Amino acid sequence: MTHFDYQTRGTCARQISLDLDGDTVHNVRFFGGCDGNLKAIPILVEGLTVDQVAEKLSGIRCGAKNTSCGDQLAKAVQAARAAQSGEP
Repeated sequence: MTHFDYQTRGTCARQISLDLDGDTVHNVRFFGGCDGNLKAIPILVEGLTVDQVAEKLSGIRCGAKNTSCGDQLAKAVQAARAAQSGEP
């Protein structure tokens, strides 16, 4: 299992940490943001693959913002997979 930290952009949450076991997402944790949502999202994505998380959460917006904590998580898991496989 490999640990990753991701600095968010455009959301109240300022960082997301997660673990990848191969392509499977575990131990998602948000720092900052809306408490209830940021407790619920990790429970809902636990054990999903990177592709499943990206498919479900990519493009979700928060109000007038172009992104959301869910969208940032989709970006985080994709960046983690790229880093794990040595992609730039």
